[in-house]
Amino acid sequence: MATLKPMPVATKISAPFWQALKENQLKIQQCKQCEGWVFFPRNHCSHCLAHELQWQQVSGEGTLYSYTLTRIPTMPEFSDEMPQALAVVELAQGVRINTTLIDVAEQDIKIGMPVKAVFDKVSSDGDTLLRFTSINNAGGVREYINPLNGLERNDKGQVQVPLSNLAALYALADNKYTDWSNVVVVDQDLINAFADLSGDDYWLHTDPERAKTDSPFKTTIAHGSLVQVLQSRLTIALPFEIIGFNNMVNYGSNRLRFPAPVPAGATIYGRSKVKDISVSHKGVQLTLEMNIHVVGNDKPSVINDLVIFYR
Repeated sequence: MATLKPMPVATKISAPFWQALKENQLKIQQCKQCEGWVFFPRNHCSHCLAHELQWQQVSGEGTLYSYTLTRIPTMPEFSDEMPQALAVVELAQGVRINTTLIDVAEQDIKIGMPVKAVFDKVSSDGDTLLRFTSINNAGGVREYINPLNGLERNDKGQVQVPLSNLAALYALADNKYTDWSNVVVVDQDLINAFADLSGDDYWLHTDPERAKTDSPFKTTIAHGSLVQVLQSRLTIALPFEIIGFNNMVNYGSNRLRFPAPVPAGATIYGRSKVKDISVSHKGVQLTLEMNIHVVGNDKPSVINDLVIFYR
């Protein structure tokens, strides 16, 4: 399960810091020359400018240097965390870290208060953020809790996600494909019928004899738009059902591509994944990536980022 909240991007220099957090350790750099502590991660010592830095594990204890409370989210994805206590913590080693203070009541937050590290697991993939809490609270590891757990299921076994449950909505975008759908045969009769309906009777689609000699595929191929339309014949078992909305609209497509041909007579099937969830004052927009393949082909014939709007 992934998170749609913006996550820090590890660089070559900072990768050991983020990897240590995944392993429930706080590591910062120390200079071999002057023994000064360095943070943020860099290639040289911020004290003596030497280039001999090593990563050292530290306790994660420190004091609250500064903080501010935010009550309006800068992005909708952070709505479930309001209010946020954005903080600067000074570690015992003297370096300062931008972070978030958690599990401390507003009235109990005091400049200079002792704090300790919390390794906050924000996805089932082990992605970890460094947060801090009062020295009197339990620190250590804050395990990831899947917000989809405990929700009701319908008679099809789909988890029912209320439109008002933002954390559960965001959890749907887990970058995992559904199982494959049923199959549909795209024969020449179907291609011809679409050509009659659309008016696109280009020989590459409708003239099998010429296609044998002139087509790079040595056969006719289906119109890309035909294969896209056929997604309505594919039954894709989504693992969720969104509930608690007044209306739902097919809003169009953010992206539509036809990477590989579908030869006449080929069998196709499809699968999908939730690519994105965005929330605004207008409602919830879900982007469902639909992929249609010729059975046995790794490369999709259609990629359609279908946008569905709920309100």
